Amino acid sequence: MADPQEESKPLLSRVRGGSGRDRPEGVPACRSVQVGPGSTARRDLCLDQAVVFIEDAIQYRSINHRMDASSLWLYRWYYSSLCQWILSFTIFLILFLAFIETPSSLTSTADVRYRPVPWEPPCGLTEGLEALCLLVFAADVSVKSYLVGWAQFRKNPWLLAYLMVLVVSLMDWIVSLSLVCHEPLRVRRPLRPFFLMQNSSMMKKTLKCIRRSLPEMASVGLLLAIHLCLFTMFGMLLFTSEKDAGQDKERLTYFRNLPEALTSLLVLLTTANNPDVMIPAYSKNRAYAIFFIAFTLIGSLFLMNLLTAIIYNQFRGYLMKSLQTSLLRRRLGTRAAYKVLSSVTAAGEAHPEGVGVKPQDFLHVLQKVQLDGDHKQAIMEKVRSHGGDLLSADEFQKLFDEFDKRVIKEPPLRPEYRSPFLRSAQFVFSHRYFDYLGNFMALGNLVTICVFLVLDADVPPEDRDDFVLGILNFVFILYYLLELLLKVLALGLRGYLAHPSNVFDGLLTVVLLVLEISTLAVYRFPHPGWKPEMLGLLSLWDMTRLVNMLLVFRFLRIIPSMKLMAVVASTIMDLIKNMRAFGGILVVVYYVFAIVGISLFRGVVVAPGNSSLAPVNGSAPCGSFEQLEYWANNFDDFAAALVTLWNVMVVNNWQVFLDAFRRYAGPWSKVYFVLWWLVSSVIWVNLFLALILENFLHKWDRRSHLQSLTGDSEATSQMTVELLFRDVLEEPTEEELMEKLSHHPHLQLCR
Repeated sequence: MADPQEESKPLLSRVRGGSGRDRPEGVPACRSVQVGPGSTARRDLCLDQAVVFIEDAIQYRSINHRMDASSLWLYRWYYSSLCQWILSFTIFLILFLAFIETPSSLTSTADVRYRPVPWEPPCGLTEGLEALCLLVFAADVSVKSYLVGWAQFRKNPWLLAYLMVLVVSLMDWIVSLSLVCHEPLRVRRPLRPFFLMQNSSMMKKTLKCIRRSLPEMASVGLLLAIHLCLFTMFGMLLFTSEKDAGQDKERLTYFRNLPEALTSLLVLLTTANNPDVMIPAYSKNRAYAIFFIAFTLIGSLFLMNLLTAIIYNQFRGYLMKSLQTSLLRRRLGTRAAYKVLSSVTAAGEAHPEGVGVKPQDFLHVLQKVQLDGDHKQAIMEKVRSHGGDLLSADEFQKLFDEFDKRVIKEPPLRPEYRSPFLRSAQFVFSHRYFDYLGNFMALGNLVTICVFLVLDADVPPEDRDDFVLGILNFVFILYYLLELLLKVLALGLRGYLAHPSNVFDGLLTVVLLVLEISTLAVYRFPHPGWKPEMLGLLSLWDMTRLVNMLLVFRFLRIIPSMKLMAVVASTIMDLIKNMRAFGGILVVVYYVFAIVGISLFRGVVVAPGNSSLAPVNGSAPCGSFEQLEYWANNFDDFAAALVTLWNVMVVNNWQVFLDAFRRYAGPWSKVYFVLWWLVSSVIWVNLFLALILENFLHKWDRRSHLQSLTGDSEATSQMTVELLFRDVLEEPTEEELMEKLSHHPHLQLCR
């Protein structure tokens, strides 16, 4: 038991545990003092600390930062919307520089046969933009290091790595300018994605989880490697007969030597060359199919799926630990805010410290918190419902549960009409059956477009008669405009805009109306044989196609009307929002591999006629890089490298890339592409698909359960990764929270 006298000590003091050297000299502390010249300043400091603690809890941030008045101002300024937008834009800008700096991607095509000489920026242009970005990052790491303190800075590997990457980038930038931008290698380019990772806590958690899951992944990967090597040796021994022509053709095509055989079976593991690799031997003797079927059955259908399951299972365990840390941060922030505010209460009351928080103090703090107005209003109403009673720790904690709820806004009041006719029209046009009629018209519009696409499939564009389709589009657009006006009449403008589906319909209707008016103004009203010459920027056919594409897109309005489809669609949208961290990891991997690929393979793919390694299309083997005209798949610029990596990640015909770059760059190039396949297709794609499956099933089951209780699918919708797994996370204990608070490096709390 703690000493009772110790419980009466100030919440923030310099006497607990020594001299309080962790806090700068001269910083006022929150003390339980009722009178004195600095009581107002100390109270304001306590309230500001509570504001920051609450904001940290909302954003799942660590509270281990400086807590004096000037540091709190700097901290809130750093996390303001403007500063974070500047930092995000700077990260985007430094990553985007890869598209315009040498080698530039500013050409209409990446095909080496037709690509013109790209515009190259003069030396100093991109370097100047990069210098501005590096200065922003230098200011960023300086502010972060000051706010956390030197002791915490030395223990934070991300901040240390941030400083190291920044120093290396600055040194490499100086080298570039000293060599007038003719340096053979820019070391800083593959380091740029680090600035994206260090700015996202969820990406850090994801990367840490992947790193910890690698041993389990490696165990299955080793099993796959053994499987691959064993079947490679079996194949080399099986297809070496000198008597069987089928065996000889199989050997010369796919099993000529050990590297070729290993590559052929590795590609077969992804089924990209199935059944091509089997056909030469199978055509002579059907018994050879047993070898290839056994290899595919064991490798692709068993081991690869087992790898997906292991990746998912191990990663999910580590992800739960990371999300548990996020939950601890939120609870720690709210408890710290409670302790600070309770000290303010104790300063004016004859009660021991920690008795509770005054609702008016919490409302005053909440006014300063950066939070959207809807959630803030909901919490304020809940606080006012307590009256003047002090908020206990549990009541204070429950207030923060409102942050995780989706606020359901009351729909605006509909306009009131005196005329019986208008009231009847309002009832009709606001009824759900009127929406069903609109969906039926959208379906009819889609069917008419499909009919004309089928009828005109074999008719050249210049011979098509756009009269009937133009009339039908005109009629449908008029109906959509009439539907918009009638809904505005029934619901009012604010009521109409309160529904996202109406906003979607209205925006597309306005765009379609503008296009239709433009078409009529330029090409007049449709008539038989309506084929005018091109006038303005778009021909009549181009404008018709654009209108039809928008009409097809407008058909998506039917999704909210179908309950099951609406639930699936909303779940998918939430998953997209929640998977941003995993998408960010993919961006990082793509960026690094693209930069490395440019350094290794830039200029190796040469157009036919300029090199003996590039035969013309007529003499190229069937299925080869040249015969398939894959010339746009190269690493001559950043954009082309990204597309090439995407095509390899999909693994369809990726053996063509392996063979082409083996011939153009050398056999060592296979290492690059196999490593990319392992990182992107094996690890990341399997992980991404497994997590999508888990998130979808978790949300679906939870949504169905809660919806059966509440009958409201919107109210039960989860919005963040932390909330998706909240029901399986453990709440931190009171002892754990107080232990963490007592070791705050910049805030002295009594025990």
